[in-house]
Amino acid sequence: MKRSKATNPSRRHRLDINYREVLTGVRPQKRLRVKFKTRAGRNHSGKVTMRHQGGGHKQLYRIVDFKRDKRDIPAKVRSIEYDPNRSSFIALLVYIDGAKRYILAPEGMSVGQTVMSGPKAPLRPGNALPLNHIPVGTPVHNLEITPGKGGQLVRSAGGSAILQSKDKFAVIKLASGEVRQLPLACYATIGTVGNADHQNIELGKAGRKRHLGIRPTVRGTAQHPDSHPHGGGEGRSGIGRPSPVSPWGKKTLGKKTRKLKKYSNKYIYGKKQ
Repeated sequence: MKRSKATNPSRRHRLDINYREVLTGVRPQKRLRVKFKTRAGRNHSGKVTMRHQGGGHKQLYRIVDFKRDKRDIPAKVRSIEYDPNRSSFIALLVYIDGAKRYILAPEGMSVGQTVMSGPKAPLRPGNALPLNHIPVGTPVHNLEITPGKGGQLVRSAGGSAILQSKDKFAVIKLASGEVRQLPLACYATIGTVGNADHQNIELGKAGRKRHLGIRPTVRGTAQHPDSHPHGGGEGRSGIGRPSPVSPWGKKTLGKKTRKLKKYSNKYIYGKKQ
C-alpha cells in the first residue's frame, strides 16, 4: 500500500496500492479488449433499474477466460495487469500453441510461471482442476456451478473457498460462511484471488468515486415525500414509520428476499449463523 503526501485536502486521506511493485507495466492485448459502453444503470427501454450508476472514466472490457478449457496445454505467465472492471488483477497467459488468454491472477503468481488446466495439472496456484481431483482442505477460487459453464463463484480480490469433503457432490465452504454442494466435474482454480489489499483502499475524495461510475446516494429523509417514503415532515422528524423501507415501500431490515423455491436451495445446506 502507498499513503500519499498531504499536499492538498483530497490527498490527505488517500491510501492506494503501489501498482509499480505489483504490475508489469505491459500494455493490454488489443485482441482481448472490447468496447464497454456504460448504460448508467438503465435497461433497454431507458428506465433506471440500478440506481447510483452513471458517468465514470471510459473503459475497455478485458475478455477473461473463466472456463479454462484449454486442457493439458502448459502456458507461461507473460504479465500481471490491471483490470478496471474487477477488483482483482489479471494475468496474461501465452500457451505453447501461441494462443493468449487472460485469467484471474491468484496470490503469489509471478511472470514466467507455468500454469495448466486439466485433471493432470499439478496442485499449484493458478492451475485449474475438476473438484474430484483436488484434495480436501485446498483453498480454491473461480468455481463453476454448472460443469463447462465457466467460473461463477469466488472471483473478487482476496476471495477463496475451502473444499470440505467429497462424496456424490463436492462440499464447498464459501467466505460468507455458506456451505453448498457442487458437482464433482466442476472446475476450480487452486489458490486465493490476488490483490487482497483492495479492501484497504481509501479513495480520499468524492471525485474518485465518480471516476468509478458511482453517483451519489441521497438519504431518504432528505427527499420529498413523493420521492421516498421517509421524506417530508417538519424539520428532522424521523422516517415516520416503525422500520426503514426502500423507495418502493419494501422493508429493508430483517426481511428475507431470497425466493423460497429457488432452484439451488437443495444444494445449500449450511449458512453462516
